[in-house]
Parts: sequence; structure tokens; C-alpha cells
Amino acid sequence: MLRSMTGFGRCVAESGGLTQLWEIKSVNGRHLDIKWRLPAAARSLETRLEKVVRNFASRGRVDISLTLQYAGASAPGQYFDAAQAGAMLDALRDLAEQRGDSFTPDYNAFLHISALWSDADNDADEDLALRLEEGLTIALEDWNDARAREGKALATDMHSRILRMQEWREVIAGRAPEIKEERAQALRERLAEALAAAGQELEEGRFLQEITLLADRLDVSEELTRLDTHLERLRELLEAGKDAGRRLDFTLQECFREINTCGNKLPDVQLSRLVVDFKNELEKCREQVQNLE
Repeated sequence: MLRSMTGFGRCVAESGGLTQLWEIKSVNGRHLDIKWRLPAAARSLETRLEKVVRNFASRGRVDISLTLQYAGASAPGQYFDAAQAGAMLDALRDLAEQRGDSFTPDYNAFLHISALWSDADNDADEDLALRLEEGLTIALEDWNDARAREGKALATDMHSRILRMQEWREVIAGRAPEIKEERAQALRERLAEALAAAGQELEEGRFLQEITLLADRLDVSEELTRLDTHLERLRELLEAGKDAGRRLDFTLQECFREINTCGNKLPDVQLSRLVVDFKNELEKCREQVQNLE
């Protein structure tokens, strides 16, 4: 399934006196970049939890936060780093003395310094680990559902644009032979006028050589064949879905290359406008692809 890299997921799970609130937010990115905000009780599980995330995502910047709430006596014991707190007080007292100020410590301030507090048992037990993995998995599933909905919307938009570009490709294919004829006729007239002014006649053999060279310069059949192949490839990738972002981006670049060559080879006002519109659609598709996993 095609998924956007942008999404939001949430899970609230309660069990055994513990309530866990998971929130997942993501934006687009070239690689998978996971940013964690975990309470002290779960920090030792970061590597283990990351393995769970990698089962659901392959690209994008993902911000994951966890809040834990304990009911009554189920809350883990807290360890206070008294040595570090004492060193901080001593440093502040010395500073006050140097400045000639009085110093009265506010012990309540230590309640807000998270670095001084940790769980009495820093290593999470297996039961907690399993519960957190379960909660995270539910949040990731919710997150993936949101990304899939946006991915579907992006795919629908791109399908309509690809269909439009395929129609324009047919217009170019139909107009190209007419341009060859018009250019050949214009060349014949210019050569005839120039030779007549010099008192000479147009040699058919020489003219055929010039026409052959002109036709080769105006030939876009190979470019149109490749363009048709690339457009069909875009449709296939959208339908295939998973991990299509990079391949879609590459294929769109190839489409740019072919349509740009067509525009350079076919000097025609009508087609020039069509080529510009074609490039605009490709650019809009590329903007959409930047959000796809």
C-alpha cells in the first residue's frame, strides 16, 4: 500500500495500573530518522522499541513520545541524586558569597530538575517492555492508517495527472509528422527563392539530402516511445504501492528528460505551450512524490 511520510498516530493503553500514551508525528525525509521522547522508566528500551518502528516505516523523520501514568502503589520508586544536588548547592553558595549576597536554598526547585531523578531500578523489566511494545504497535498501526489515507489521496491525484500527460503525449505524436511536412515545405520554398535569385534551379537530389537531415533533427519517435514507457511505469509504481517514492522520483526525472528533448527538437508554438504544461504537471507530481515513502 502506498503511504505518505506525513502522518499522525496515537494510542492510549491501560493495563496493570499503568496507562501509556503514545503519540507519533512524522514528516518527509530521505532516510528514516527517529526522535524519541521517553520517560526514564523506558529509556533503556529505546533500541528494542526502534526495531518495532522499523517494521512499520522505512523513510521520513518520525517523532515518538511516550507518557506513563501509574495508579497508586504501582508507580516505580524514585532515586534522587543527592550528591549531584549537593554539588549544585555548594556552587550556588560559593557564587553568592563571592557577590556578597545571602543564599537560602529552595529545595522545591529540585523537583523540576529531571536530571536529578530516575527510577530506582533503571532497567525496565520484561513485563513493562512487552506492554510498551504492544502499545507502540497499536500507535504505529494508527499512524500507518493515516499515512495510507493520505497516500491514497496522493496516488489518485497523480493518476489523473498521468492520464492528462498521456493525452498530451498523443497530441505531440500526432503533431510531429505535420511539423516535419511544414518544415520541409518551408525549406523547399526558401531554397527555391535563393537559387532563383542567383539564376539557378533547385536540384532534387540535393534537396532530398537536406530534407533527410532536417527529418532526422525533427524526429522524436524514440523520445515519445521512452516517454510512453515511463508514464506507464509511473502507473505501475503507484499501483504497486510500498516503498515506491524513490522509484517514482527517478522515473519522473526520466520523463523530464524526454519531454524536454521533444520541446527542443520540435520548434512549434502550439507544442511549446504543451511542453510547458507537461513540465508543470511533472513538477507537481514530483512535489507529491516527495511526501511518499
